[in-house]
Amino acid sequence: MLSHLTTMAHPCLRAASVLLSLASVGLTVPAAAAAPTTAGSAPGGHCAGLQRVIVPSAAHQRASCLAELTTAGTVKSGHTDPADWAGLTPKALAVPVGVPGIQIDGYFPDTSATNTNHGWNHDAQFVLRLPDRWNGGLVVAGAPGNREQYANDRAISDWVLSRGYAYAATDKGNTGPAFYRDGDRPGDAIAEWNRRLTQLTRAARAVVAQRYHRPPARTLATGMSNGGYLVRWQLENHPELYDGGVDWEGALWRADGPNLFTFLPPALRHYPVYAAHGPAAEQARRAMHAAGYPAGSEFLWPYHHKVYWDLTQRIYREEMDPVFDGPAEAGTPYCTPGSAACDADYDYAARPAEVRRAVQRIALTGRIGKPLITIHGTLDVLLPISQDSDVYARMVRRAGRGGLHRYYRVEDGTHTDALVDTFPGRLRPLVPCHRSAFTALEEWLDHSHLPPASGTVPRPPTADAATLLTTCPLGR
Repeated sequence: MLSHLTTMAHPCLRAASVLLSLASVGLTVPAAAAAPTTAGSAPGGHCAGLQRVIVPSAAHQRASCLAELTTAGTVKSGHTDPADWAGLTPKALAVPVGVPGIQIDGYFPDTSATNTNHGWNHDAQFVLRLPDRWNGGLVVAGAPGNREQYANDRAISDWVLSRGYAYAATDKGNTGPAFYRDGDRPGDAIAEWNRRLTQLTRAARAVVAQRYHRPPARTLATGMSNGGYLVRWQLENHPELYDGGVDWEGALWRADGPNLFTFLPPALRHYPVYAAHGPAAEQARRAMHAAGYPAGSEFLWPYHHKVYWDLTQRIYREEMDPVFDGPAEAGTPYCTPGSAACDADYDYAARPAEVRRAVQRIALTGRIGKPLITIHGTLDVLLPISQDSDVYARMVRRAGRGGLHRYYRVEDGTHTDALVDTFPGRLRPLVPCHRSAFTALEEWLDHSHLPPASGTVPRPPTADAATLLTTCPLGR
């Protein structure tokens, strides 16, 4: 997602042979055929046929037999990177255990090298996890922000694995705050994100068929922020690959706006005036509200000014409009309005038509082709809800696809769940709402039980922190 854009490339993971890793093999050969069987326990028992599981089109892969695929084991075995998911979930989020199976790490052919995991210095990295006890389904995800392939491990992978799903995730083909260097023309780096998730989905479906001797009965896409954007795009452009998806506060890209460039520059201009507490502070606060930052979210503004707004504007603007600041890369941090090429003064509507054409290359339409559930927090001040999911829900309805969509506005949710720990009593985590949405999608697909009507999910006034971390009823 856009969250924690400052996450840089992380140290290499430890060797796959330590602790819970029971076997490991590196492979660069093409995919093998599979024969049909039934879902349930993996054929042949724990990790049988490990060396015959091949990722189609992968340039390199390493398969490991693990006693534990969740972060309860992969942190110790070196099969995840805790720095990649730092700050995305509350500290008290429970970690499931008891999921043995196969993990495959690898990469597809690519020309960029921002991802340093495993010492590979190679992008288009992926992770696939194949539990011994399989429910017949596959969940695929793209990394949030500019993080790597393990970023969803705590928020998504742990939970879906515990429910028996196979799981696959991609780094989207480029990582880090200089992701915009990837590609030859504006928009190339983000366009690659969509191609990489499509590529991974196709490959993961083939791997599932190899391991369990039958294709997945269901393939679901899910992800947060930039990962949620990928879910939207995939269901609009490749619905044939999926049965449905859950979009967790997906980023909205529209050539005519709103998009990041229509609401971030006002924050960069007006927040410093508001924070100075001078005679213009109240006018600046009203300008922030007008830009989409909701009343009542003011306590979140200092953190987002320090961590997110400035960097997000500069690096995404560099991706879509590199000529704005000439030969400089990603502008000047925290520049003063009125100074040369200052992103606080960025006026998207006044930029040349080629900028909108770059955005159009990755824009959303609302024309989803499979069921989609969207959740978004009302106190999101990185992707303000009025400028993002409220708009996308209207787009889906205008496209005539409203019957395929449910949209839940989660009261007091914000963009990153770790802020619930920073502001206890003022926010609610979205991770249980994502899980409620996911199970609602399952019921929708399994039994044609329609999810509750779209609407606002109120925060229970008497609920304690433990209750909010484990429950999130979406409606009656």
